[in-house]
Amino acid sequence: MKLSYTPYTLYFNRPFKIAHGTRTTTPIVIVQLEYEGLTGYGEASMPPYLGESHETVLAFLKKATGIIENLKAPFDLERILKEIDLLAPNNTAAKASIDIALNDLLGKIENKPCWQLFGGNKSDTPYTTYTLGIDEPEIVKQKLEEGKVYRILKVKLNGENDKDIINTIRSITDKPIAIDVNQGWKSKEEALEMINWLSDKNVLLVEQPLPKNNWDDAHWLFERSPLPLYADESIQRFSDIDKVKNCFHGINIKLMKCTGMHEAYKMIQRARELKLKLLMGCMSETSCAISAAAQLSPLTDYADLDGPLLIKNDPFDGIQFINGKITLNDKPGIGVFQRELKE
Repeated sequence: MKLSYTPYTLYFNRPFKIAHGTRTTTPIVIVQLEYEGLTGYGEASMPPYLGESHETVLAFLKKATGIIENLKAPFDLERILKEIDLLAPNNTAAKASIDIALNDLLGKIENKPCWQLFGGNKSDTPYTTYTLGIDEPEIVKQKLEEGKVYRILKVKLNGENDKDIINTIRSITDKPIAIDVNQGWKSKEEALEMINWLSDKNVLLVEQPLPKNNWDDAHWLFERSPLPLYADESIQRFSDIDKVKNCFHGINIKLMKCTGMHEAYKMIQRARELKLKLLMGCMSETSCAISAAAQLSPLTDYADLDGPLLIKNDPFDGIQFINGKITLNDKPGIGVFQRELKE
């Protein structure tokens, strides 16, 4: 097997503001795995909070090259990915890029789409949310018009002008909303007051209302919230699931956090055992990583996989959104085609 990789930068259609700050770009690395005339594609996306960069991902992939290129075949995923995981701590996006490429390659070897390999039914895909960053009312209105075909909104809040943002949206549409606070509410009392205010605004769920390690306050809020609470920053990998079960009603699984599709599938299984609801989420990603996550979306309750809709220079064709519904194809693997890279 041959491993190759290319650093690349994604550009947002508009500046993207959340509770942590505002960005116009995201660094990614595109991975290719070649085996007997077939190519598996993967991607590492590095938003700031992961602590990864082009430099760290390229250094990790250089370490992984020896393991990958010594493989006679890519079939024993559990063993291969464990060996990759033990190369260095963290580096979850870099690890995810290899996992995605391996899963894509396996699907192509077996001539089956990955959704089928994971036991999903492509007709069971959810509708993706359409994300609105933190903006002034006029920009919020423009974004609502741009995303008018999408049935569910995801709204970023940060504890500053939250009610103004929601009131602006509700002056235009009554579409259901998923709230994402990204740890932006600083106290349990503030969080509960806002959740109570949101409870009659057709809100489906509230994601990560408090700082990620504030477990006592998270449990306090969990016992009182009239809306379902979902963990995002508080849950990264499989080993975190049991910590969140008494503080949240559901979890947001992202390939870049959990090292890829293989571990994400295990997280889905464990979450179901614990009666936790599931949201398949994403970072700012191309149609490569989004198509990979979408293969698992039939097994989840909600999806926030609108990454390609927010960027200007997607180098892949992959899954489609038809009136907002995630629409999987029957192509083997993750079902993507790489276009020419354009900065």
